[in-house]
Amino acid sequence: MARHARSTQGQAKSPATKAAVTVMLAVAVFGALWVPIYARTEPKLGAFPFFYWYQLILVPVTALLCWISYLLLRTRPPKPARPTPQAEGRDREGAWR
Repeated sequence: MARHARSTQGQAKSPATKAAVTVMLAVAVFGALWVPIYARTEPKLGAFPFFYWYQLILVPVTALLCWISYLLLRTRPPKPARPTPQAEGRDREGAWR
């Protein structure tokens, strides 16, 4: 029977971790959706108005926040069980070497 990752891991994340991830992803989303923040032309960076360089900076910042969120929420698979020690001079099938 298939098991879900949540039931096999047994590692619940703390509420503080979940809150930090929520805040980081909310910053990324609202940074792009709240247009009054960047709907202007000044200050310019070279020939580029604020609108363009804000959007170009927002893309790697959002990617970084998503990556950090992933690292905080990921769960590591359980370590495989150690094999039982074999009898001296025998291989796994039980034959003598």
